[in-house]
Amino acid sequence: MVDASAFKATHGFERSEVRLCNWRAAPWNVWAFRNVSEFIPTARIAAASGLTEEPVVDAGELLRETFLLNGRSITVAEALRETSTDAMVVMKSGRIVADFHAPDFTLQSRHILFSVSKSVTSIIAGILRDDGLLDFDERVPCYVPELEASAYDDARVCDVLDMRVNLDFEEIYHDRHGSHARYRRAGLFDPPEPGGGMETVVEFLAGLKKGKADHGEAYQYASPNSDVLGLVIQGASGRRFPDLASERLFRPLGARQDAYVTVDRAGTPRTGGGINMTARDLARIGEMMRNGGTADGNRIVSQNWVHETVTGGSRKAWAESASVSWLPHGRYHNKWYQTGSGAFFALGIHGQWLYIDPRATMVVAKFSSQPDAIVDDAKDFNLALFDALASIV
Repeated sequence: MVDASAFKATHGFERSEVRLCNWRAAPWNVWAFRNVSEFIPTARIAAASGLTEEPVVDAGELLRETFLLNGRSITVAEALRETSTDAMVVMKSGRIVADFHAPDFTLQSRHILFSVSKSVTSIIAGILRDDGLLDFDERVPCYVPELEASAYDDARVCDVLDMRVNLDFEEIYHDRHGSHARYRRAGLFDPPEPGGGMETVVEFLAGLKKGKADHGEAYQYASPNSDVLGLVIQGASGRRFPDLASERLFRPLGARQDAYVTVDRAGTPRTGGGINMTARDLARIGEMMRNGGTADGNRIVSQNWVHETVTGGSRKAWAESASVSWLPHGRYHNKWYQTGSGAFFALGIHGQWLYIDPRATMVVAKFSSQPDAIVDDAKDFNLALFDALASIV
């Protein structure tokens, strides 16, 4: 039983104050992002058995290092504080060199990835392609018949992977009444409307309409595409996503702690934004990607898929999108971002990052509870931090 007075003394609010209507807002999000399974249904993604975590690696020396940000000298500790960081793991040449934990965060604490989930999910798609079970050039309804008459009717799996599906959908995080609000409600991320019905994720996706242009052209960021990818994975494999993710990724990776993924009322996993895991296990995924698809001697996904993911994609599609303003030399392929300078990363709202710099042999996993869902200045801040870390560690 939770001691209500102790909870309030620690967090500044009562546990009963955290609800579906406010869990992504400050100050409640700091606790909520670490405890999603208390208010949204989840499915377990089992870790490897018999493995334990090594002790925390003190980050004190690293936190005192300074770097320049827009002409201002700032310490790493100040940068973490100003970006509302909950945890950060830094790996160098396969070794953990620093763990940062905010108060009440531990090696066992799991945190929601939000859209970093998309990049994790794409690895499972790559594994199925390696197995010959998934054809990226095939139409989505070949794997998910329920989407036959939707916007995805003539979309290919590769269009879904590269966010080049033309949807009549706007990703507006603070909109309480549009298509994105319906999407959140279907995934149980928001409370139902008073007196309104409750769609499942599949019902919501099946009702999406195509935009005016063709698929496969412009880059249009839309989270529903990544839930479609989860359904494609289940259709191609005949397996539940969390079971497949455990068997083919988390266990061979050597993940130390079980992860989990949120599900809707029909049990459909929110692969577009609902995976929760520890910072160290996320860093291990990044290290696997840095090593071309291997971890602890286990081949998880092909080197060809990793190489294609971190070097492919359309420069034109990115350059013509609004995202070019914050990543001018970037590209997006297989649900991973490329910086244009060799580094690549996964990114989620409120400041979730998995950043890999192969030239610096560095991986950074960073969890945050930024008050705003998405701010381009915060992205610039974090990218500057990662560049600085690459020269420090």
